[in-house]
Amino acid sequence: MTNAELEKKANEVRQSIVTALHSAKSGHPGGSLSAADIMTYLYFEEMNVDPKNPKMADRDRFVLSKGHVAPALYSVLAHKGYFPVEDLVTLRHTGSYLQGHPDMKHIPGVDMSAGSLGQGLSCAVGMAQAGKMDDKDYQVYAMCGDGEIQEGQIWEAAMWAGAHHLDNLTVIVDNNNLQIDGTVEEVCSPYPIDKKFEAFNFHVININGNDMEEIRNAFAEAKKVKGMPVAIIAKTTKGKGVSFMENQVGWHGKAPNDEQYEQAMEELKKAGEALCQK
Repeated sequence: MTNAELEKKANEVRQSIVTALHSAKSGHPGGSLSAADIMTYLYFEEMNVDPKNPKMADRDRFVLSKGHVAPALYSVLAHKGYFPVEDLVTLRHTGSYLQGHPDMKHIPGVDMSAGSLGQGLSCAVGMAQAGKMDDKDYQVYAMCGDGEIQEGQIWEAAMWAGAHHLDNLTVIVDNNNLQIDGTVEEVCSPYPIDKKFEAFNFHVININGNDMEEIRNAFAEAKKVKGMPVAIIAKTTKGKGVSFMENQVGWHGKAPNDEQYEQAMEELKKAGEALCQK
């Protein structure tokens, strides 16, 4: 897909995120919207996956370590064809398979269950190590939050990945600079994130994680790296695409009411129309 086509798809994903959260009346819009561009690129351009065969042995793997932004993953999976887009409105509803956090046992396309922050990268490292041991050429991608990397387990996993030269692993840090209690600096600064990953023997790429061209270039660069894992530090805007949510910590974990939903959808639809003119 072209960058313009990917931008349109990401806009559709954002509309589905907002719709799902409005229906659920709970959830996490801020981080879901900030991560939408990278997740869209991964599933529609980068990863070797097949919605008709979600357990394909040689598929690339994706681990959403910051599992609370499940609405973004679900929206991308639905638009990719893993399950009906119409099911997104059942998010967090009693009896729905679309739980508040990803569940690999019940949701097609989910490679690892997530919820407890800090654990996902360890799972991804294990997948990557297994790929090496089995002489497979699949790639493993893990998305972490910039607040999540305050967890010590993240760095234990990073140390293992670097020490074992896992060049089939790419870690993406969604660096939107906000977590539930405020800015990441106020809570427990992880900066400089890039230097920390470099110290653990990662090849590091810094990008604007809401710019499709920079996303494309970053993953192209990552593919060429041999002998070490890659960390893409993606500077993003929390709540990207919805004006009143952007860079507002209060939108970390609440759903829009009816009036806010209408405003958000109007903005996203206008943005989508503008993209169609490109």
